[in-house]
Amino acid sequence: MQKTKRLFVVALFGAIISLTKMFLPFPFDKMFIVVQAVLFALSALFVRKLGATYVGTIDGFLTAFLRPALGLFSFLFAVLYGALVDVFVFLFRINSTNKVARSKMVAAMTLSTGIIGFLSYYTTAVLLDVLPMEPGLAVPVLVMGIVSGAIAGYAAAILWNKYLKNILL
Repeated sequence: MQKTKRLFVVALFGAIISLTKMFLPFPFDKMFIVVQAVLFALSALFVRKLGATYVGTIDGFLTAFLRPALGLFSFLFAVLYGALVDVFVFLFRINSTNKVARSKMVAAMTLSTGIIGFLSYYTTAVLLDVLPMEPGLAVPVLVMGIVSGAIAGYAAAILWNKYLKNILL
């Protein structure tokens, strides 16, 4: 893929992710991150090396600008989420030139989404004391984050294999 196309994908996906965060109030934006997760997964496939990390960086800058109260944490978690997606795509050897294995993509997205969900909730509830540490809030955030990651991995693999893989050729 050419550099301009990669840059376009990164900018577009990063902007879409940051806009989806604006429609749901905190912490509900952490529960329903399926759109974000699908775009992170697809960016790792489209751009390949560090694609999701680049998208996370754009998303982080935009989210920090739109929500300046916790801007630094928004930026760090967005970049970390993208980096986790890239790491798990690499570790599971998910190759965008071949048919993407649904099970591997589901595992990669479930792990990265679960880890980032736990870290972000722990940081805001325990370290920053922004949210109360209540199981009634923590469990749904973690469970819905993991479920969203699994759904996103499955959806990204289907989208890639059926519709998007041929765009690169």
